[in-house]
Amino acid sequence: MISNLKKLWFAGLAIWLAFSLQNCTQPSTDKAAAANENTATAPDEFYGPEDFNKVEKFDTHVHFNTADSTFLNQAKKEIFRLLTINVNPAYYPPIEKQRDIAIQLVQAYPERIAFATTISMEGFEEPGWEEKTLAYLKDSFAQGAIAVKVWKNIGMELKDRQGKFVMIDNPKFDPIFDFIRQNNKTLIGHIGEPRNAWLPIEQMTVAGDKNYFSKHPQYHMYLHPEYPSYEAILNSRDHVLQKHPNLRFVGAHLGSLEWSVDELAKRLDKFPNMAVDMAARIPHFQYQAVSDWQKVHDFFIKYQDRLIYATDLEVDNEQQPAQINKNASEVWRKDWQFFTSGEKMKVPKVEKEFNGLKLPREVVDKIYRKNAEKWFLGIAKNKV
Repeated sequence: MISNLKKLWFAGLAIWLAFSLQNCTQPSTDKAAAANENTATAPDEFYGPEDFNKVEKFDTHVHFNTADSTFLNQAKKEIFRLLTINVNPAYYPPIEKQRDIAIQLVQAYPERIAFATTISMEGFEEPGWEEKTLAYLKDSFAQGAIAVKVWKNIGMELKDRQGKFVMIDNPKFDPIFDFIRQNNKTLIGHIGEPRNAWLPIEQMTVAGDKNYFSKHPQYHMYLHPEYPSYEAILNSRDHVLQKHPNLRFVGAHLGSLEWSVDELAKRLDKFPNMAVDMAARIPHFQYQAVSDWQKVHDFFIKYQDRLIYATDLEVDNEQQPAQINKNASEVWRKDWQFFTSGEKMKVPKVEKEFNGLKLPREVVDKIYRKNAEKWFLGIAKNKV
C-alpha cells in the first residue's frame, strides 16, 4: 500500500516537473526566436560608403548662373536634389536673370531642383521700394519659389542717406518678413561672415577662409574697422528672430556661428524656428573635431532636427561642366565620409587630421533629407 502510494507520488512529481520546465523554458525560446527575427530584419545602425549612391539626399544651397543642365545629370547620378538660391552680389547675373534661369530649370526638371528667390536693395530708401519688393516676391512665389534669401550686403555694404550701415532689423524689412511668413515660405539669411573675417589672414582657422578673404578684401572686416562688428551684425539678425518668432528661418553658412558649436547651440535653443545649413562651413566642424570630437558628435545628436546639408557649389559658364561635376562629386563624397564613418580623415581646408563623426542612420537621414523637407516646404513636391 505504502509502496503504491510512493509510486503515485513520484509519478505525480515527475508530471509536475515536466509541466513546470516546459512553462519555464518556452518563453525563453520565444524571446530568442523573436530576437533572431528582429536582428534579421532590423536595418544596420550606420551607413557605409556603399550606401552613398542608394540614399536620397538634398544639397540645399547651390547657385545656378547658367541654364546648363549637365550638373543636374550629375546630381541625378548621385541621388541628389538641389535648391538653387538667387542672391545679389555684383559679380552674379542680375537677380531677374537668376530667377529666369531657376524657373527654366525647375520647369524642365521639377523632380530634381527647386529655387529660392531674393530681394533687391536698389532704391531701398526711395518711395515705393516696399511695394516693388512685395510685388517681386508675390510673382516669384507664383512661379514656384519656396524660399527667400537675404544677403550679407545688408549690414556690410548698404548705407542710408546719413552714411550709416543698414542692418537686417531695420523696420523697413518687417513688412517683407511678415509677407514671407504669411505665404508660409522660408527666409534664408546669410547675415554676417565667419568670425575669421575679423582676424588677420594668418590667424584664420581654416584654409577656405584664408583663400576667400585674400581674394575678397572688401569682406575682410579686419581691414575695415569702421564697419559694424561681428557681434553687432549677429545681434541685428537675432533681433529679427525676436520680432518675428513665427518666421521659419534657415541661417545660411551655419548662421555665421561656424566657429563654435557651443555658440550655435545657444541660438538654436533660443530660437526654435531657426535651423542652419552647412554651406561651405563643414570644415569648421572638422576643425573643432580635431580638438574635441565628442563635443562635435554630441552637438549633431542633440540638434539633429536643425542641421541641413548644403555646399554652396556654383554652376556658371566660367567653369567646364566636367570640372563642376568632378568637384561636386568629390565634395559630396568627402562630406558623406565625414558624417558616416569613424575613420581618420584629412581635407585640404583643415591643417590637422580628425575622425569622422560616424552618425547613426536616422541622424544622417535627417541631415540629408528629412530636415530639408521640413524647413523648405515644397522642396520635395515631386518624387525623384
